Amino acid sequence: MDALATLVAKEEIRELAQLYSRGVDRKDIGLLKTLYTADGVDRHGHHFDGPADEYIGFLERSLPHMHVGGHFICNHLVSVDGDTGEGEVYAIAWHLIPDGKGGLLHDIQGVRYVDSYRRENGQWRFARRVVSFDMKLVQPAADHGEKPDPEKDPSYGELISRLFARGARG
Repeated sequence: MDALATLVAKEEIRELAQLYSRGVDRKDIGLLKTLYTADGVDRHGHHFDGPADEYIGFLERSLPHMHVGGHFICNHLVSVDGDTGEGEVYAIAWHLIPDGKGGLLHDIQGVRYVDSYRRENGQWRFARRVVSFDMKLVQPAADHGEKPDPEKDPSYGELISRLFARGARG
């Protein structure tokens, strides 16, 4: 693989990780369904371990309970070999979640995604995603008002390129 093709592949893989963050944070299940290979696996710590399509179902059931969330990618190292690759993504995951008593909690985690990637039908996808939770901080949160409505998210109304369309991949 020549240097330019390697560079393009790495950028496409980095975008894949960013699309995952966007899909979870925007609760965009349609987008998340496009990010894994047909035989993809996700090992999400003690939360989930199994086929990616079942993981997407787990998210579909879980995300409506999350008030709001943000996944912030810090470092992303990628190695590419033809149509396969591997990488490690450092991220900070922040969630505003119910505390079970009528209030909210800040759930902040230092996360590492240890990934295997494969190009399938011309697009890079997660073939295997193993998540390591390196740090967790949970604190009470002040009232943040009403839970945001994903259907009224301004990024879907204001950003018009295909990259930002709900359920789509650029």
